[in-house]
Amino acid sequence: MGSLSIWHWLIVLLVIILIFGTAKLKNMGKDLGGAIKGFKEGMKEGSESGAGTPKVEETKQVAGQTIDVQAKEKS
Repeated sequence: MGSLSIWHWLIVLLVIILIFGTAKLKNMGKDLGGAIKGFKEGMKEGSESGAGTPKVEETKQVAGQTIDVQAKEKS
């Protein structure tokens, strides 16, 4: 009783087709496919533009060196 057989899924599919009709299901499929295609193109554009950005340079600290500074108040 845990899983549904193929016959259960075929009956569910038939009911969905009767409720929505094939034209609406076809349009929904096109819309979903277009959305996925647009998402993939956006991901490609994002990765391409991310490669051209300059990286932040890291500063290296040398152990054993002390920088002596004098703090002044701003007037």
